[in-house]
Amino acid sequence: MYVVFFVLWILLNGQFTWEIAGFGIVIAGVLYAFVCRFLGYSVEKDKLLFHKLPYILAYILILIWEIIKANMDTIRLGLSYRNETDPVIVRFRTDLKSKTARVVLANSITLTPGTITIALEGNELIVHALDAELIEGIDESVFVRMLRKMEAMDEQILKKGRKAS
Repeated sequence: MYVVFFVLWILLNGQFTWEIAGFGIVIAGVLYAFVCRFLGYSVEKDKLLFHKLPYILAYILILIWEIIKANMDTIRLGLSYRNETDPVIVRFRTDLKSKTARVVLANSITLTPGTITIALEGNELIVHALDAELIEGIDESVFVRMLRKMEAMDEQILKKGRKAS
């Protein structure tokens, strides 16, 4: 997070000088200390995020690809000779453990055209789809599989941290 603050400082200044970099180092440090002190952030969370970075980037790429595919499916549905769509509301449970993973799943579903998450209650999602074809296999989608891998990685890293201390 410290590096993000520093890079953001440099980018928002619009130029690089050693004076701006020096102030950036100090200001990024103050912001990082504030975030750690009052917002519950920590160096351990930074380490965890750093280890998960390849998975996060892969998830973003998969999300973009799924959005493109869903766009094509939605366009195909709109331009087809079949006049009627089959809108459907599906309720399903997910086995994702963390609230963050469930929220990311709900937002990923909403970002893909033709589907929208109506509600997220505990580990149950209610999703509306423009057509039944668009929602097939949603409970075991690529999003769910990737989020499970990230949660498993979290657990492994936390176990290693407990053994080390």
